[in-house]
Amino acid sequence: MTGKVYIVGAGPGDPELITVKAMRLIQQADIILYDRLISNELLEYASPHAALVYCGKAPGSHAMPQQRINETLVNYAREGRMVVRLKGGDPFVFGRGAEEALELATWGIPYEVVPGITSVIGAAASAGIPVTHREYAASFACVTGSRCHGDKPPVRWDLLAHGVDTLAIYMGVSELPAIREELLKHGKASTTPVALIERGTTSRQRTIIGTLSDIHTIAALRKLSNPALIIVGEVVRVRERLLQAEQQAVTLIG
Repeated sequence: MTGKVYIVGAGPGDPELITVKAMRLIQQADIILYDRLISNELLEYASPHAALVYCGKAPGSHAMPQQRINETLVNYAREGRMVVRLKGGDPFVFGRGAEEALELATWGIPYEVVPGITSVIGAAASAGIPVTHREYAASFACVTGSRCHGDKPPVRWDLLAHGVDTLAIYMGVSELPAIREELLKHGKASTTPVALIERGTTSRQRTIIGTLSDIHTIAALRKLSNPALIIVGEVVRVRERLLQAEQQAVTLIG
């Protein structure tokens, strides 16, 4: 009897930002395959009889190749198990969830995708940065920063530099100097604000602010590390306005 696989988004880091449905599935699962950025607190809700299988990916180091993950999902489901594939953020936003869904569909395995709050929404909001704002931005794009080199089709920075108001760049820490150069080369103003949000929504969150002219230098001095989100655009200025308003409120109350 074939089981079922749930491809589940766990949210951006804060365990309280997971959906009610995702939490219920974690509690009911026979098998949980989880990624590197999943909070250990979420795994504590798993049944004591559930098997927890780590398959996280760090830059340059994969605990389990993607094809093996696909095969593992299929094999467990064929055993009649209820499987939760637990991913950080949303499984269909740079999460390879679609690849796993296609594999399951190919083998006729029942599956369901459970959305999660992706890090661009969670981390940016946690840092006080809206991705859209009536004064600053009417559009935003989620972009991978990991295609500056190699044989994959490159990101069209020439179009993004002027075609979108806010850029939210995933997996771009190691390529920050190259991303900066591409945007400047294609006419993005050097004064454009940039925010780097490290470990967004967690207790270890850190937000670094600069502009395209100096953000690579600031990131190096502050020893920015993964996971981190890059936000490029005028919306970054809202963070400073919020901080100023909060400080004024504290002063008035005090």
